[in-house]
Amino acid sequence: MSSFSGKFIWYELLTTDPEAAKAFYGSVIGWQTQPGPVPDMDYTIFTANGTGVAGLMAQPEPMQQSGAPPSWGGVVGVDDVDAAAAKVESLGGRLFMPPMDIPTVGRYAPAMDPQGAAIGLFKPFGGEGGDQDQPCLAGRVGWHELHAADWQQAFGFYETMFGWQKAEAMDMGPMGTYQTFSAGGQQIGGMFTKPAAEPVPYWLYYLTVDDIDQALARATKGGASVLNGPMQVPTGDWIVQARDPQGAMFALVGKRVTAG
Repeated sequence: MSSFSGKFIWYELLTTDPEAAKAFYGSVIGWQTQPGPVPDMDYTIFTANGTGVAGLMAQPEPMQQSGAPPSWGGVVGVDDVDAAAAKVESLGGRLFMPPMDIPTVGRYAPAMDPQGAAIGLFKPFGGEGGDQDQPCLAGRVGWHELHAADWQQAFGFYETMFGWQKAEAMDMGPMGTYQTFSAGGQQIGGMFTKPAAEPVPYWLYYLTVDDIDQALARATKGGASVLNGPMQVPTGDWIVQARDPQGAMFALVGKRVTAG
């Protein structure tokens, strides 16, 4: 098994206005940008201190016409994309498209779990996964949170697919259980049964910042809509959940350095 198998190794933002998204996340997170590796493909890479963290591209026209909002997606490393894609379908999930090669990059399959949350499958050419193992660094993705239709059924799927393990379970009272999980011995996220007000299951990705209040101020100045927070979580960090100016859900996680 490769070192990246079963771990999130990449993230992508599909948006209606890539140029505006570059400016927004550059201001809020401090990301820089560089062109993607595939010639003639309009793809941008967000970087943090010179390291590629995520990708950015225009939302395909059919998705826009269907009414699907801009969104962040996560990609999990696998040793065999075709076998993993078949496994997704055997477990009740669905593929958006069959597995495909991305020239010079790797083999990829966009999919959804049995409850409808999007998740990508990827194996890089050359066997090297993305450098995503330092979630506490500013500019990295620090947490992965699944808002599931039924978290217990969802966990069964991801456990079988990627070998994820249950970690600590937290009682959220009327909100039910928040089940954290680990991959490769590292705690990387949590999942819970979403409230009825959230229409569909989805993954929410938390972007690490040095100062939650300053990042929140930059986000609101840039046109973000805050949905929740700042709120302190059991680790002692603070979180904010929001929509960017184009409508994509994102979250921030970091310390409270300045007075809130």
